[in-house]
Order: sequence, then C-alpha cells, then structure tokens
Amino acid sequence: MAKKIGDKTKNSLLHRLTEQIRTHKKAFTLYVVLRVMVIVILVLSALNGNFENVFLCALTLALFLIPSFVELNFHIQLPDTLEIVVFLFIFAAEILGEISSFYTRIPVWDTMLHTVNGFLAAAIGYSMVDLLNRNDKFALSLSPKYLALMSFCFSMTIGVLWEFFEFGMDMLFATDMQKDYIITQINTVLVHPEGLNKVIHIPVDSLTVNGEDWVAKYGGYLDIGLIDTMKDLLVNFIGAVVFSIIGYFHTKSRGKNELARQFIMVPTEQKETRTKE
Repeated sequence: MAKKIGDKTKNSLLHRLTEQIRTHKKAFTLYVVLRVMVIVILVLSALNGNFENVFLCALTLALFLIPSFVELNFHIQLPDTLEIVVFLFIFAAEILGEISSFYTRIPVWDTMLHTVNGFLAAAIGYSMVDLLNRNDKFALSLSPKYLALMSFCFSMTIGVLWEFFEFGMDMLFATDMQKDYIITQINTVLVHPEGLNKVIHIPVDSLTVNGEDWVAKYGGYLDIGLIDTMKDLLVNFIGAVVFSIIGYFHTKSRGKNELARQFIMVPTEQKETRTKE
C-alpha cells in the first residue's frame, strides 16, 4: 500500500515537472544553458583549487531551483518573463558579478542589479498579497492603492534586510560586500575646534597610509560602505516605485495590464484556465 502511494506521488511530481517544462519552454531552455555554464565554471574552479568560486557556483545552482520549488510546492505559476529575469539576475549577481568581477570592472553593475532587485521584489510582494486577495478562504478586498503600497513596502523591506546582511558579513567575516567609494572631501562636525554643531569641510589634499600616498595613487580617502548602502537603497526605491505604479494600474484595469502580467504570479488553476481559453 505504501509503495502504491509512493509511486502515485512520484508520478504526480513527474507529471507536474513535465507540465512545467512544457509550459515554460523558453525559461527551461535558458535554465539548462545557464546551469551547464555554471557547472563548467564549478569544475574548472575545483581543478584550480578556487573553492570560494566553487561555493558560489553551488549557491547559484541551488538558487536556480527556487522558481521550480515555488511552482511545485505552492501551486503557483510564474510567468515566463519573471522566471527568465530571475535566472538572469542570479547569474549576473553571482557568476558575472562575483566570479568575473563585474562589480569592480563595471561601476554601474551593482546599481543595475539593485534596481532590478527593487522591481522584482515589488512584483513578488504584489503577487503574494494579490494571491491572498483573490483567495476565497480569506475575507480580503484590498484596494489598488493598498496593493501598490504593500508591494512597495515589501520591496523596501527586502532591500533593507539585504543591506543588513551585507553589513553583517563585512563586520563578522571581513568581506567587502558594501563596496567603498573614493571621497575627496570630508564634511563633518566632529572636529569643530569649539565643539559646535557646524560642518567643517576638509579637502583631502594629502593622505599617507602605511607609507603610501593615497591621494597620488587613488585620488582621495575611502568611504567605508555608507555611500554604497544609500545608493543601493535609492535605486531599490526607484525599482519598487516603478512596479508599484504598474501594479496599481494593473489592479485598476482588473488584470488587463499585459506588462504587469509578465511579472505577477497566479494560482496554477487560473493559469490552466487561461491556457485552455
């Protein structure tokens, strides 16, 4: 009896996986291509003894499984566009950003990813509340403005929590997740000669660190992560606002906004109904 139940469960899972591949051909093709690339990089890193990159590759492979995990376990369908953007985002952040050093080689890389993150997090936040709003088990009837606000707040919360994580990693493990910036002037009240709360502007004309002239070599002094953190939150804010506006008009139009539908998760049953139609 137990064997029959196990076989039935296995067949059901296999059927759902097959159906998922059939309905997400583009996303699955990209998934396979990116996964093969990551595995190749993982093997080469292992052969070279670079186990930090091996860990990043393993983490990337695990993150690639999240969309399928969500769909199979929560009976939620992710639009192809959302899945594709999520796969590309993970690859761009972990493989290109960390392993290929795009974060330092391309100054706008981190800014671009945080903007996309703000947009995606807002889409996910909107989807989560919208799923509850549509569910007959919950007595919810939320207005378009409230859905947009929840979407925005969810995205900003994720952005803040990520910055907490970066700060914690830098403090506890001496990493540099909060990237530093070169500053050429210090604006502070701390060193006012009379102890007043007035800003003193100190140009960084000369600076020697361990016998090395930093002004000549780097152009100034280091801001330790603050500018990067505030910049990340600002672009996260922009991404969140953009999707919140899109989500608002999507709700107002009763789900007829095609752009929004490319990023909003729906119940499996609803997706199947649309497919039949």
